[in-house]
Amino acid sequence: MKLLVRPPAFLSVCIRVHPWLMLFVLSSCGYHVAGKADLVPKTVHTIAIPPFGNITTRYKLTDHLPEAISREFITRTRYQIVNDQNQADAVLRGTIVNYVAYPTTVDQQTGRASGLQVNVTLQITLTERATGKVIYTRPSYEVHQRYELSINANTYFEESDAALDRLARDVARDLVTSILENF
Repeated sequence: MKLLVRPPAFLSVCIRVHPWLMLFVLSSCGYHVAGKADLVPKTVHTIAIPPFGNITTRYKLTDHLPEAISREFITRTRYQIVNDQNQADAVLRGTIVNYVAYPTTVDQQTGRASGLQVNVTLQITLTERATGKVIYTRPSYEVHQRYELSINANTYFEESDAALDRLARDVARDLVTSILENF
């Protein structure tokens, strides 16, 4: 037994009479590109980024992150970064809640780690200061950075700082993009 499905009459007429019209109607079926809406209200012109909180033992990252995020906002947006939270239209707060570093590769000659994986978990919130309304929040923002260690113990910390700088820049780029493009 065959079951024939016939399109509605208007569809048959449209296909025969206006094939381009049907192509347009069928292609505009409600899909749109995500990430085009700015989350930040038009009343926000200044943003304060106070020092990040930290409940881990890695203290230097709290210095790198606000600086990198401020640079990214200044470079990519129209927002002005201010130091005083009371003068800002919005405040971006962050806390480092977890920091884990573990070796990924080992030097065969010395037995020391020569590669390190760093995983950081952050809590980020952008709040409109006047109303207290949360504009953007990311309660469990995970970041990963891998870097090579020197065999020479004297240069270990220099490379560690460079990796933290890269990590901070990656976080800043991703965070500002997320806020600006509604991801």
